Amino acid sequence: MKKQLMEMLEARKDEMVQIRRYLHEHPELSFKEEKTAQYIADFYYGKDVEVQRNVGNGYGIIVTIKGGKPGKTIALRADFDALPILEETDLPFKSKNEGVMHACAHDGHTAYLMILADCLIQLKEEIPGTIKIIHQHAEEVPPGGAKSIIDSGTLHDVDNIFGIHLLPMAPAGHVGYHCGFSFAGRSYFKLGIQGVGGHGSSPHMANDSIVAGSYLVTAIQTIISRRLNPFDMGVITIGSFDGKGTFNVIKDRVEIEGDIRYMTMETKEIIETEVRRIVSGIEEEFGVQCELIYTSDYPPLYNNPDVTAEVKASLESANDPDIKEVVEYPMMSPSDDFAYYLEKIPGCYFYIGCTPKGVEKPFFNHHPKFDIDEDALIVAAKSVGYVVCGYFGLD
Repeated sequence: MKKQLMEMLEARKDEMVQIRRYLHEHPELSFKEEKTAQYIADFYYGKDVEVQRNVGNGYGIIVTIKGGKPGKTIALRADFDALPILEETDLPFKSKNEGVMHACAHDGHTAYLMILADCLIQLKEEIPGTIKIIHQHAEEVPPGGAKSIIDSGTLHDVDNIFGIHLLPMAPAGHVGYHCGFSFAGRSYFKLGIQGVGGHGSSPHMANDSIVAGSYLVTAIQTIISRRLNPFDMGVITIGSFDGKGTFNVIKDRVEIEGDIRYMTMETKEIIETEVRRIVSGIEEEFGVQCELIYTSDYPPLYNNPDVTAEVKASLESANDPDIKEVVEYPMMSPSDDFAYYLEKIPGCYFYIGCTPKGVEKPFFNHHPKFDIDEDALIVAAKSVGYVVCGYFGLD
C-alpha cells in the first residue's frame, strides 16, 4: 500500500499546486472562512466518508475515513485561515482579497491534506483503523479553532494526532522534528495608563503617562533577565505604545500592548505574576491608574517523545528522493493552537522546508512577501503519508 499511496500522490502533485493557488487567491480571515470551508466540503462531496461541518466555534470540518479493518484512530490536521496582511508579492495568483493574505502557508497545508485524504479514502479498505482529517479554522486568532474542536467531543476516540507546518528554514525536501516542548506558548496584555494631562512647560501641574509607560517598557524586561532561570525560555515584546499627541502637551493617557512567549507553564505563571506586580508598582510610584487586560492564548506545544521517535523512524526509512534529509530542529518561539490537541492527545507536529528556489534569505511566515517552494507540497503529503503507513504497519 505504501508504494501505491506514494505513486498516487506523485500523480496528483499538480492538483495540489492548483488547490494551493486557488486558496492563495481567495484567502479569508479567521472565523470568516465561509467560502473556504465550502470549497473544502465540496471536494469531499460524494466520497465514501463522513463529513462533519461547523465543528467547534467556526467553520471547522472533520472527515472520517473508516478503514476496512478494525484498529486505532489517528487524526491529521491542517489549518485554512489567512492573515490581515496586504500581499506584496508578484505572484500571478496573488490575493484577490485586498488586505488579506495566506502569509503562513495554510493554503499549502490545506492543499496537501485534501489530496492525501482523497488518496487514503481510495485505499481505505487496506487501513486497519480510522483516520480523522481535521480541516481547522481560525488558527491565527485566539481563542483559535483547535480548543473548540476538542471541546466538541468529536476527537474523543483519537489515539494519536499528527500535523505539519511549512517553514522556510530549509529547502523543499528537508523535514524537521523536535521532541518535547517545541513551540512556545503565548499570552497577550494591553495596559492603559491614565495620568493627568497638562502644558509641556508645567510638568509639576500634570502627571505624565508617557513617563510611567516608558518606565514599564524598561522594567518589564527585568522579568526575563532577573526573574527567570537563565535556562528557561521567555520573551516579552512591547509591540505597540500608543502615546501620540502634540509636542508641547503632556499626554494624559497611553495604551501599551505586548506579546509574551514561554516554553513551560511554570514560566508562564512567573511572567504573569511579575507583570501584574510591576503594573501595581507603577501605579504606586507614579500616582497613575492602570487598567490591565492579560489573556493567555495558546499553551506551549509538546511533542510526545515516543510518537515523535516513530515519526522520525518512518521518515528516515522512507528512502524517497523527495525527502532528502530528516533533521532535528531546535525549540522555536512561534506559537500554534495545535498545542491544544497535544495537551489531550499524544502526537507530533513537525516541519517541512519550503524556501523558494534560488532564495538565500527567504521572507519568514507572516511577512507580506512570504512565499513557498510548491515542491514542498508533495514532500508534506508524502511525509505524512509515510507516517500514516508506519503507524498502521502498512508496507
